[in-house]
Amino acid sequence: METKYFDLREKIDDEKIKEAAEAIKEGKLVLFPTETVYGLGANGLDENAVKKIYAAKGRASDNPLILHIADIKILDKLVKSVGDIESKLIEKFWPGPLTIIFEKKEIVPNVITGGLNTVAIRMPENLIARKLIRYSNLPIAAPSANISGKPSGTVLEDIKEEFDGKVDYMINGGKVNIGLESTVIRVVDGIIHILRPGKITKENFEDLGFDVAIEKQILGEYDGKEKVMSPGIKYKHYAPNTKSVLIYSKNNEKMVDKVKELAKNENAVILCKTSNENRYSGFDVISMGDTLEEISSNIFTILRKSDKLNKSLIIIEGVKEEGLGLAIMNRLIRATAHNYIKII
Repeated sequence: METKYFDLREKIDDEKIKEAAEAIKEGKLVLFPTETVYGLGANGLDENAVKKIYAAKGRASDNPLILHIADIKILDKLVKSVGDIESKLIEKFWPGPLTIIFEKKEIVPNVITGGLNTVAIRMPENLIARKLIRYSNLPIAAPSANISGKPSGTVLEDIKEEFDGKVDYMINGGKVNIGLESTVIRVVDGIIHILRPGKITKENFEDLGFDVAIEKQILGEYDGKEKVMSPGIKYKHYAPNTKSVLIYSKNNEKMVDKVKELAKNENAVILCKTSNENRYSGFDVISMGDTLEEISSNIFTILRKSDKLNKSLIIIEGVKEEGLGLAIMNRLIRATAHNYIKII
């Protein structure tokens, strides 16, 4: 397969997006930007097209996908009902990085849902993504554009080689804004259950007066006993090939000391906050940024960069597990295969 490449970083070209949308209609694969990460998209109502996503990513078939829409009216076609809480969340956060799980109608193929009777849906904010969906006039199934288990793509350059020849179109929209996948929630008995944390946080929901529960798998390990409703829970995710360890303490000095202790006997690279760079004199260091927004935007690209350094160990500074920090730590815990040292 020859992949056609569109560079829309400088100017959004509607004719090129329409061409890619026609490819979606024809059951082809299109790699495109969203505000969270790049997505690997296909017609979400075409079972054979969706199977191509799983094949291109090397993704397990029981790992559910998210349907992306651009018009609220299509929800009635896809889901059995939209509750009061879901309606309020849609009004507040769509378009944006929030995925909501609903009970699905028969029109949604089981291949998307991992055999569940529910479907995850979101409306992206990114203009290229929205236009692609509108011009295709279809819900687009799209997981993150990365080979399964590897860090998600936040710039096309990081994933172009992985998918060249595996997809029909690639659309380059530049670096994404957020850098972490969407928050995934399901409302059960009036409580918002966060299944995957993201930019929209527990605190954001609580500020609106909602009760919120965080699922145990977010920072813990999947126990294998139940089906998962959200991507990013069951399998190893976001991981570099190099052995990695995550270190965190509320006490910055203790965290830095532990990082140094581990690094001194290893051919290691340290991923740290910019404000801690000068504390690691003599070590190889990559700065992640200082704010949670900077870290979320940079972390997947940095994981890929550090993996190319041929080190024996990647040591990563953690952040406080609150707000956007919960999403960052969720990704890093999985990236390090739960090799996480938390210092009291």
